[in-house]
Amino acid sequence: MRKVELFMKEKGIEIGDYVEVVEEENGTRVTHRGIVMPPYELSKGETLTIKLDNGYNIGILIDQIVEVKILEKAKPREEISFKEVLPKKPGLPNVTIIGTGGTIASKIDYKTGAVHAAFTAEELAKAVPEIFEIANITPKLLFNIMSEDMKPQYWKKMAHEVAKALNSGEDGVIIGHGTDTMGYSAAALSFMLRDLGKPVIFVGSQRSSDRPSSDAAMNLICSTRMAVEDFGEVAVVMHGETSDTYCLAHRGTKVRKMHTSRRDAFRSINDVPIAKIWSDGRVEYLRDDYRKRRESEVWVDDKLEEKVALIKVYPGMSGELIDFLVDKGYKGIVIEGTGLGHTPNEIIPTIERAVEEGVAVCMTSQCLYGRVNLNVYSTGRKLLKAGVIPCEDMLPETAYVKLIWVLGHTQNLEEVRNMMLTNYAGEITPYTRFDTYLR
Repeated sequence: MRKVELFMKEKGIEIGDYVEVVEEENGTRVTHRGIVMPPYELSKGETLTIKLDNGYNIGILIDQIVEVKILEKAKPREEISFKEVLPKKPGLPNVTIIGTGGTIASKIDYKTGAVHAAFTAEELAKAVPEIFEIANITPKLLFNIMSEDMKPQYWKKMAHEVAKALNSGEDGVIIGHGTDTMGYSAAALSFMLRDLGKPVIFVGSQRSSDRPSSDAAMNLICSTRMAVEDFGEVAVVMHGETSDTYCLAHRGTKVRKMHTSRRDAFRSINDVPIAKIWSDGRVEYLRDDYRKRRESEVWVDDKLEEKVALIKVYPGMSGELIDFLVDKGYKGIVIEGTGLGHTPNEIIPTIERAVEEGVAVCMTSQCLYGRVNLNVYSTGRKLLKAGVIPCEDMLPETAYVKLIWVLGHTQNLEEVRNMMLTNYAGEITPYTRFDTYLR
């Protein structure tokens, strides 16, 4: 236990308490009043952090504290649940918003500094009242995790919850999701939701709702508009440029987060976005080959094989990585190759061994734009001979998710090859479009 935690325990101090702290340095005493904040996880734990009345945080060295008084104990935190309490308006479509975590479904408690779910109907109505003019909203908390903690088992839960909502009469579903792995989840549901005839929209936020530059509200408004459109696919809706002019709807299998912090971080790769959702409410379709809304009973094809790895080629790469995965019982490997889909020649024998032992090895390109072609250079032809499956213009993460899904259905390598090269959800474009390259 760190010094600050021992100090707080000894003094009976809890996070959120309003305290008066007297510190002394070089014979001078200074008094501070403020709310006790959570200790910073990566600090040495030698300071007590409090939020002053003026809103600023300060850290006070424990060794310099000569007196501390608790002026007011923290109030018990109110548990927030997802409840629909708002009356439904006749004539409006019905949309379920499923919360899985991430910035869009969180808010700051300025008394404690804690971040927690903020997704009840009441809170949504206060934060983004516009969405209740577009549809009757039913919020539901499925789980509340950071997107880096997403797992295939969570994809299954999401898919079943979506199917349940749509088959019970909802006109569309929005999934609030952390942005870092949203592309993986969107691809997963694109493959798992079969006979889908209504919109399933993933949405996130690059900046939390408490920040003046937050993109949360507009992203959610545009997602709601897309969720009631004549549209029947899985899509990701996020800012289309840095200001608040429009959002873009990207196909769930062709989208990637391309920037760590920009509001327009998401881009369609090797493809054109499905639609542009303007801030004034207009939806402008950018292509005409999307699936339109239709009546259907959606079902979940959730057979998944989780022993699949995604690895990146780099100079000096050793075949030991491939051998390790084979020895550990992995059933599939997706490689982010260089250029047209290459690996160092010296690891090709280990790839050949993997295929011989029944492991499906798929090739994508770390270039992202363009498509894999293993027929141009001798290295590519050797990889083809070794049994590598070229994944056309699929994103590496989409190929990874697809292989998890494909291997859940068959582990016959010829059948795996046929399924990986079959276009199920727009993951493969028929030809390379030169107008989609991000410049």
